[in-house]
Amino acid sequence: MEQQENTFLLPWHRIFGISLSDYFTGTLYKVEMEKDLSIKQQFLDVVIIEAGEGRIPAELPDGLENLAAHNLLTYKSHQEALNGWTLYELSGHYVNYRKQVSPSLKALLPEKDFQLYAVSTRYPAELMKNAEAVLVKPGIYDIKCPWDSRNIRLIVLSRISKEKKNAIWHLFSARQELIEYGASEYQWRTPVSSIINNLLKKYNMEGVIAMPYTIQDYMKDYVFHYFHTLTPEQIERLMKEIPVDERLKGISIDELLEKIPVEKLMEKIKSKGLKNNK
Repeated sequence: MEQQENTFLLPWHRIFGISLSDYFTGTLYKVEMEKDLSIKQQFLDVVIIEAGEGRIPAELPDGLENLAAHNLLTYKSHQEALNGWTLYELSGHYVNYRKQVSPSLKALLPEKDFQLYAVSTRYPAELMKNAEAVLVKPGIYDIKCPWDSRNIRLIVLSRISKEKKNAIWHLFSARQELIEYGASEYQWRTPVSSIINNLLKKYNMEGVIAMPYTIQDYMKDYVFHYFHTLTPEQIERLMKEIPVDERLKGISIDELLEKIPVEKLMEKIKSKGLKNNK
């Protein structure tokens, strides 16, 4: 039964891409996932493209402060190692992608229009032994490419600073404390409860951590963050689902009496009195 349920779970790369797509909803960036860059179907995980419309994000997660017009991301989950070959592949994707989006091979878009990101849940220890890397901030490194003049921005999700702006990164950190924090703090732009459900189920089923934080916990936090956006009709419908005793918690008798018209209260008292006299 457990194996059958697992078949319905999305792969890590898909969940990661959908989450980034949600993050950039309403901004001047659009997100494309699993971009096919060759006839042999070599897919790039995520491309973040400046679309020219929408708002500029007020505060970006750590590592994305240097977004360009075209941003190519490769992602390795906690199950995979990010190594030198990964960076070679990313550079190859960059070459193919730049050719595709440029007017022609003789009129390539400038290098400054492109930024490369290697995002990894785990710290790539083997890669970093020989890489020429500079620590930018916790979990963020710039790696010098020996075959290119550019840097590749490395983002290590398990080492990112615990901050609200990094909530989307924390969801993929594979660290229980950070996952719970990210799930409670990240404010989804689109209704994607099934995505967070997939994320939490995969952590549980793969035995990465014992996750006490469930989709029910997430939905409670979701309602808390978005309650102010509900219409009066939606609030009324929601309140009807809550038992009366629960609704009245924290409200004093004096506060209740203030809200009840005197004539209604007297009418109720008389009605109760008549019933008791029978």
